[in-house]
Amino acid sequence: MTYLLDEHRIEQSWKELLKPEFSKPYWQTLKAYLKQRSSEHEVYPTEEDLFSAFSLTPFDQVRAVIVGQDPYHSGQAHGLSFSVLEGHKIPPSLKNIYKAIHQQIGPVEHKSGDLTAWAEQGILMLNAVLTVEKGNAAAHQKQGWENFTDKVIELLNEKAEPIVFLLWGAYAKEKGKIIDKTKHCVLESVHPSPFSARLGFFDNEHFTKLNAFLEKNGSKPVTF
Repeated sequence: MTYLLDEHRIEQSWKELLKPEFSKPYWQTLKAYLKQRSSEHEVYPTEEDLFSAFSLTPFDQVRAVIVGQDPYHSGQAHGLSFSVLEGHKIPPSLKNIYKAIHQQIGPVEHKSGDLTAWAEQGILMLNAVLTVEKGNAAAHQKQGWENFTDKVIELLNEKAEPIVFLLWGAYAKEKGKIIDKTKHCVLESVHPSPFSARLGFFDNEHFTKLNAFLEKNGSKPVTF
């Protein structure tokens, strides 16, 4: 099935802010690339889920951002970083995220890997690259998505109210270089992957720090 990159699917507040991007050469190149690749390969997430992070967390509702790299490539991606559709096995990185929450906040039961509830509470679950091909991790890196999500982070950095950025791993830290740390709360640590989580992820206190920052700035804590 041909994958049509349709900017009209983006939530209205985001669409207005990102409108200048849609006429740039990289966006047109990305559209053509996705159309061509999807004629030969299965692309995830579905077109319906592609911009779900933006739909669930409109611009004025963003209180925090969790930056991921690219979607899962086995059919469980649905447009939110680290999240998987209901009914799919919880991936190792998300298991470690849940373990950190358990250690930092207390016992919390997580029956599913669907993080929609986080997005609905104001956490933008942003992947740096929004599409991938079946069975081929990072297949769509360096095709234009990075330009688009850099702009998203730039817009968030310009928000008047301070927000929390959670940057896990070298890739996310690099992505967050433009963030004004004098205005926003930037929390950095190793990635929750099984390869690195034991090097400091579990005791980084990011979840308690996030809620403490929100409360300090007159905002409700997130229920994880």
